[in-house]
Amino acid sequence: MLTKLKNSIINLFKPIDLTKGKPIKVISIFTLPIFISLIFQQIYTISDAAIVGNTLSSSEVAGVNVTYSLIFIVLQFAFGCTAGFSVASSNKMGANNLEGVRKSFSTQIVLSFIISIILTILACLLTPLLLNFIGIDQQNPIYKYAYSYIIIIYIGLIAQVFYNLIVSILRSIGDSLTPLLFLIASTILNIGLDFLFILVFQTGVEGAAIATVIAQFIAAISCFIYTFIRYKFLRIKLSDFKLNKQDVITHLKLGLPLALQFSILAIGLIILQKAVVKFDVNGGQNATNGYGAAVKFNDFLMCPLSALGTAMVSYTGQNYGSKDIKRLKQGIKAAFEIALVLYIVLALIGNLTSINGAYIHFFLSKDKINSRVEFYGSMYMIIDSSMYFLLAMLFVIRNILQGLGKSYYPLLSGIAELIGRCLLCEFLPSLINPNNPISDTSYIGLCFADSMAWFLSIATMFTGIYKFLIKGKIADEFKIN
Repeated sequence: MLTKLKNSIINLFKPIDLTKGKPIKVISIFTLPIFISLIFQQIYTISDAAIVGNTLSSSEVAGVNVTYSLIFIVLQFAFGCTAGFSVASSNKMGANNLEGVRKSFSTQIVLSFIISIILTILACLLTPLLLNFIGIDQQNPIYKYAYSYIIIIYIGLIAQVFYNLIVSILRSIGDSLTPLLFLIASTILNIGLDFLFILVFQTGVEGAAIATVIAQFIAAISCFIYTFIRYKFLRIKLSDFKLNKQDVITHLKLGLPLALQFSILAIGLIILQKAVVKFDVNGGQNATNGYGAAVKFNDFLMCPLSALGTAMVSYTGQNYGSKDIKRLKQGIKAAFEIALVLYIVLALIGNLTSINGAYIHFFLSKDKINSRVEFYGSMYMIIDSSMYFLLAMLFVIRNILQGLGKSYYPLLSGIAELIGRCLLCEFLPSLINPNNPISDTSYIGLCFADSMAWFLSIATMFTGIYKFLIKGKIADEFKIN
């Protein structure tokens, strides 16, 4: 009995071979731990927002909320790099080249270190300019809270980069469970540190940021140690750090386009944040707080779709590495079937929890909620969640192309999305109501900026899917007749 239990536990931690088994089953099993991991990552953000929102002043809450998109842009560039890099290790894993996986790992470590240092320096230096760009200057009462929170997060950027690096490596070899377990532990630690710094030490928004950075450092270090112990073929040798020029170029070709694409998407969110700030008149913070709560809850609901997309990078990468075009197509069909089910469930949740601003009460204390906060938060959530079918398609298509190594298509789609979002945010409110571009009807129109941008992004990538999978150019690359 004990032996059977022991074997079951061991099998649970074994990497999943994504080149074998029924695609829909394999993808679902592999996606589940990623989904739960993303949920706990959102709990990082939500715990900060909930604790800050229920214990600190309205200005402090608004200060944290406005930094979301600015933090997102820097982190997304770094995360895009690590996600793109991992395609190389997925390909090597699919071809059963374990030495190649290890060498890819060492290359990713060096590149991630360099990128994180550069990003940290640039982000810290540009913070005042970034805050000014979204309309928060030094005369604004929330500026000091926003600056304090964001600068600490930027200083701790290297921890988040290396955590995402090791997570991407593990997923590329088929292990999506290990990152989840370490993330659960660090999330619990993060919540505990939030209460310690904010409630006990009375450190305000700085405490929330410090708690997040410390928890992320512990998660990254712990996951690296476990990986080196668990997977012998990933134990880096000193000679592995003698990088090959071609390997570096290959990784950069996979990582930088995705990083730029992620950053472009984040810029679009900053543009939207800037547009929303305009709806706060006479010193109020109703739009900022309502929209801020909506964005966090929106990201939480997007987790299953994002997890499915992340899983498809590894699935596509491994099967591309094994040169199995038939299985690739089966996996794509399975991914769209899963996405349809997820859309129906998530759209219902988004709409139902927006009734009377129900979900907003989790992020803000009662004294900070009024009918205007509920309007701004609920309207954005209802519109976005209703259009999740576009987001589902976007996540699946984008990550399949990334897994195939065709990263220029996701990059082009990101550019199209940015242009669309910028134009919509700039002109849509005025087109809807020329006499009052900050009216309620103008805000409703602004809420459609996301879904319209998603559509443009999908349209840009459709050529890639048709060319490489429907028409079969990938098969030509495999030299299959």
